[in-house]
Amino acid sequence: MREIVVDGSALTVEDVVAVAHGQARASLGPDVPRRMETSRSVVVKALSGGAPVYGVNTGFGALADTPVGEADLTTLQGAILRSHAAAVGVPLEDEVVRALLLLRARTLAAGYSGVRAELPARLLELLSLGLLPVVPGKGSVGASGDLAQLAHLALPLIGEGRLRVVGDPPSGRPAAEVLREHGLEPLTLAPKEGLSLVNGTEPMQALLAFSVHEAEMLVQAADVACALSVEALLGTDRPYDERVQVIRPHPGQLVSAANLRALLAGSPLLASHRHSRHAVQDAYCLRCAPQVHGAVRDVLGFARQVITTELGAVVDNPVIVPDGEVMTTGNFHGEPLAFAADMLAMATSELASISERRVDRMLDPAFSRGLPPFLAPAAGTNSGFMLAQYTAASLVSENKVLAHPASVDTIPTSGKQEDHVSMGWHAVRKLREVVGNVRACLAVEICCATQGIDLRASVALPSVPLQAVHALVRSSVPRMDIDREVAPQLAAVEALLPDICRVAAEACASSR
Repeated sequence: MREIVVDGSALTVEDVVAVAHGQARASLGPDVPRRMETSRSVVVKALSGGAPVYGVNTGFGALADTPVGEADLTTLQGAILRSHAAAVGVPLEDEVVRALLLLRARTLAAGYSGVRAELPARLLELLSLGLLPVVPGKGSVGASGDLAQLAHLALPLIGEGRLRVVGDPPSGRPAAEVLREHGLEPLTLAPKEGLSLVNGTEPMQALLAFSVHEAEMLVQAADVACALSVEALLGTDRPYDERVQVIRPHPGQLVSAANLRALLAGSPLLASHRHSRHAVQDAYCLRCAPQVHGAVRDVLGFARQVITTELGAVVDNPVIVPDGEVMTTGNFHGEPLAFAADMLAMATSELASISERRVDRMLDPAFSRGLPPFLAPAAGTNSGFMLAQYTAASLVSENKVLAHPASVDTIPTSGKQEDHVSMGWHAVRKLREVVGNVRACLAVEICCATQGIDLRASVALPSVPLQAVHALVRSSVPRMDIDREVAPQLAAVEALLPDICRVAAEACASSR
């Protein structure tokens, strides 16, 4: 298993996904305690000076001007965790919580927060032991970071809140009880440590990282699905010709067009009707696929750039900069993540939208160029994939609602001290729903297109890469000549999507 050293340097999207899915371990770098002590000593010195330092010897948010006496400095840090742990809703999934433990440890380990190394060490210890804080999913406005979620994440460090282990209900058990079972003593927080545990964008980071990683697979799957549909619909590959594509050279468009050319290269099925009258010009859902899929790729590239930057950023407040000054920041504001998530939700929605149009053409005998109604050889008695299109249409319409941008909204909080917020948490949560819907829609198209290719078998075979994809799908989902439950077929293809992308890419490479 891969080992990821958490030393404050940037993580990658792939690091986050690997740890979240239990495919990599994380450990604290050996030099972290020494580096963290430098900024920690600044906090200690600031306290002895008596000057107000936000969140260290003052209240929080709108209470920033309220001094806190020396006797209450430790109490203040536990109080912020308790008061800010006000989230509601269904708890975040285990994979998200694992990512949060990793990401919060990374931020603190960077050495700008003025806290002790025991904090990131304990977060990573919980991660390695599988002790997952119960973090309700709703209640963040995405500025000052995701305060409520991070407070729930941090409470178990002081023996409060709830933890769950494998086999526990989603609501978990009292953290003190679980810590005791594993021989762990609750931490006593020093000045500034409670504040540093709740300020940050890590929940937004986690969900955006997951969605970027998934969307990068889906743009590949969309090209494969489209190529299968071109074969099933007796379409033409002429619009993907490089001579046409290079005169509008958007990067993503060029990549998608090249993929489609490779996937369809040497297809006997395409060759069988290349010069027929119907092959003059296809509908937009086929002809314009590189332009649509490619535009999604370009937005995805931007989102990847944003999350890559954020995974190496310091998002605490205040921070201790290298010259030793304690500085108030706004680095916890989620606007960059919110914009990226909103744009990616709109873009990926279009993968499902254009896919559903290809599905509809395959099912409608008026447009399918000879395929039976709903791809059912004995239509009438059998309804074939009629309802699969309903499912895709439903998800496409749901995405239209979910793609409404969250980042254009704001609402004042904390007595108007925090008077402009990002709603980035809403944006990344919606994006994750959109990405899941797109995955299901592409599974519908691949199911239908595979059936369509079966029904063209008397004409000719598809390209070699698409034969490989067809064989992979048929290894899990047999052809449906007589109606059977459709949902398991869709679920099986959805689970196969990463393998479909891999097999397609390998077959294209070997047939060059």
